[in-house]
Amino acid sequence: MDIIDIANKINNAGGRLYLVGGALRDEVMGKEKHDEDYCVTGLSSEEFLNLFPMAHTRGKSFEVYDIEGKEFALARIDRKSGLGHKEFEITTDKSITIEQDLERRDITVNSIAKDVLTGEIIDPFGGIKDIKNKIIKATSKAFAEDPLRVYRVARFAAQLEFNIDIHTLELMSSLKNELNTLSKERVFEEFKKAMSQNKPSIFFEILRKANVLDVHFIEIYNLIGALQPIQYHPEGDAYNHTMIVLDEISKNTKDLKVRFAGLVHDLGKGLTPKEKYPHHYGHDKNGVKLVGNLGNRICVPNAWIKCGKVSADEHMRGGIFHKMKPSRQVQFLEKVSKSYLGLDGLQLVVNADKGTRGDANEFANLGKKMLQEIDGEYIFKKYGKLDGLEIKEKLYENRVRWIISQKNLT
Repeated sequence: MDIIDIANKINNAGGRLYLVGGALRDEVMGKEKHDEDYCVTGLSSEEFLNLFPMAHTRGKSFEVYDIEGKEFALARIDRKSGLGHKEFEITTDKSITIEQDLERRDITVNSIAKDVLTGEIIDPFGGIKDIKNKIIKATSKAFAEDPLRVYRVARFAAQLEFNIDIHTLELMSSLKNELNTLSKERVFEEFKKAMSQNKPSIFFEILRKANVLDVHFIEIYNLIGALQPIQYHPEGDAYNHTMIVLDEISKNTKDLKVRFAGLVHDLGKGLTPKEKYPHHYGHDKNGVKLVGNLGNRICVPNAWIKCGKVSADEHMRGGIFHKMKPSRQVQFLEKVSKSYLGLDGLQLVVNADKGTRGDANEFANLGKKMLQEIDGEYIFKKYGKLDGLEIKEKLYENRVRWIISQKNLT
C-alpha cells in the first residue's frame, strides 16, 4: 500500500500521519532514506488496527505496527518510574499532539516531523538548524531520564560526524551512575553501530568528553596518559594511538571483527606501571586477558573476542616479521593463518599500527603464497605416502626452505 494511501485513510478516520526519526533527518541532510518510521496522531490503537488489520504488531510496553516494511507508532508520552532504561510509564492517547511526542525524543535532530499529506515540517526544537550547524543537542530535560541515550548520542556523533552541545555533554555526565543499569546487550548494540561508522573513534572521544568512558570501556580509558616512545609514536599516548589505528583500519575494511581487533590491539599498555613509561614490555601478552574482559562485559560476539586476542598477542611479531629467522616466520604464518583473525586481518592491524612510522612489512601475501605452494599435495608428490607426524615435519622443513628461497630472490 502506498504511503499516501495510508495517510489518506488515517486522515479520513480523523487522524494524521507524520514521517519522523532518522528517515526524515536523512532527508533533510540530502541522504538516501532508510527504515522509514511514522507517527500517528488522533487515533487509538483499536481504530488504527481496524483501518489496517494486516499490520504486524510488535512490542509489549509500547506497540509498533509494521505495514509492508514501514514502521508506524501512535504518538506517545512517557514518564520515568525508576532507574535505568526500561523503567518508564508509556501513555498513548488520541489527544497527544505531534509536538508532545517530539518533545520526549532524545536529540533535536531526531525531534522533527513531516506531515505526509501536506509536506509541512514540524520542528519545535530547532532540529533543522542543528543539522545545518552539525551539532547534537538534547531535546529537553527529559533526556536525562534514560541512560541509554548516553551511548546513543555518542553513536550518533560517530554516525553523523557532528559535535556535541556542551549542555548535552553535562546531561550525559549526570547519567554516569545509571549506566550500569543498562543490559550489556543494549550497550553492545550501540557499540556495534558506532563501530560500523567511518570514524568509530568519535564514539569513544564523546564518551571521554562526557567523563563516562570508564564505565563500560575501562580498558580503553586506561590507555589515556599511557606514554609511548616519542620517536615511534609522535601521536601521543596509547589512547590517541588506538583511536588512529581504529579509524585507519576502518578505512580499509567493513569487517567489524577486524575493526574490533584494531581497537583492542594495545590494551595491555593500560596495565604498564607509570614508572616503566614510555616502554610497555609484555603488553602484547598482558592484553589478551583484557580483550576477554572487555568483550564479556558488553556481550561482544565470541568470534570478535578471538580476533581481538590474536591481535593483542601477535601484532608485535607481525611488526617485526622481516627480522625473524625463517623458522620463526613459518611458525608465525602457520599460527595466524589458522586463527579467526587470519593473515589478512592481522596485516590490516599491523599496517595501521605501524602507519605513523611507515615501516610496516607485508607478511600476509607471502604467507598465503607459502601455504598454497607448500601444502599436503606438494609433500605427497615429493615424498610419497607419509604418516601424520611425518607430513607435519616435512611441511615445516619445506616451508622454511621456501621462505629462505624467497629471501634469496629479493
